[in-house]
Amino acid sequence: MIPGRSQHRQAGWYRLLAGIAALLILMLIGVTCIDVVGRYLLNRPFGGAYELTQMLLAALVFMALPLTSADGGHVEVDLALHLVPRGFQRLLGRLAGLVSAVVLAYFAWRLIAIGMDQLREGTRSASLAVPMAPLAFLAAVSCAVSALVMVLRREEP
Repeated sequence: MIPGRSQHRQAGWYRLLAGIAALLILMLIGVTCIDVVGRYLLNRPFGGAYELTQMLLAALVFMALPLTSADGGHVEVDLALHLVPRGFQRLLGRLAGLVSAVVLAYFAWRLIAIGMDQLREGTRSASLAVPMAPLAFLAAVSCAVSALVMVLRREEP
């Protein structure tokens, strides 16, 4: 293990999600560059750039959600936490993790329902006619994995 790295960062699932997130960032950069060059140098903008950027950004956010959960990188406000004993702080952290897991599991359930509706109705994006259901299913899987990570996450010493 590399010093300063958390053990989960060496896990295959973590590296896979980080690699996919990096690929999505590269795709966002590519779409933006093609659109800018086409728009300002060739006077021919990329017609679906705005829509594709929205979808890629949504996929990136949901791909990075389990990574952020595993790293404990979510925003926390702990104005008075230092006033209570360390054991109680750990208990509150565990409770917050469980509440987060329940909320993320609910989001996963709702996103599956939305994805099923989109699949049944054949919902597609406006400009590029890309099916929308796979994005909802990606978001659902991401929320489910994040919920699991929140339940299983251990506080580092």
